Amino acid sequence: MTNDPHQKLIDELDVLLESEREALMTGQLDKLTDLLERKEALIDRLNGLEGLEAADLQPLRGKAQRNQALLDGALRGIRTVANRFSTLRKIRRTLETYDSQGRKSALVSQHDNKLEKRA
Repeated sequence: MTNDPHQKLIDELDVLLESEREALMTGQLDKLTDLLERKEALIDRLNGLEGLEAADLQPLRGKAQRNQALLDGALRGIRTVANRFSTLRKIRRTLETYDSQGRKSALVSQHDNKLEKRA
């Protein structure tokens, strides 16, 4: 690290992007909120500096794109799991059958499936 204020902020953002990557890779999604707030603050500070060259930010661009791809993958995974749970809940509540003419019919369960303990 140098005494250059540009480079100091760039280095801080670089470390933060690595922390974000680590959180995404290890599934520690709860850490992302804090990291996002810190990242936004650093980017705002960088935007406020004069004389910053686009070439100085090029290494960060690649890391930010990599992290965005990881985040997109995590969100897809979460949506897939949520959809699967929704399907499993529906299957537990509904029995779908077909009559002799091939029309679909659904029997919806009106009670909760609870385990009854008997002595």
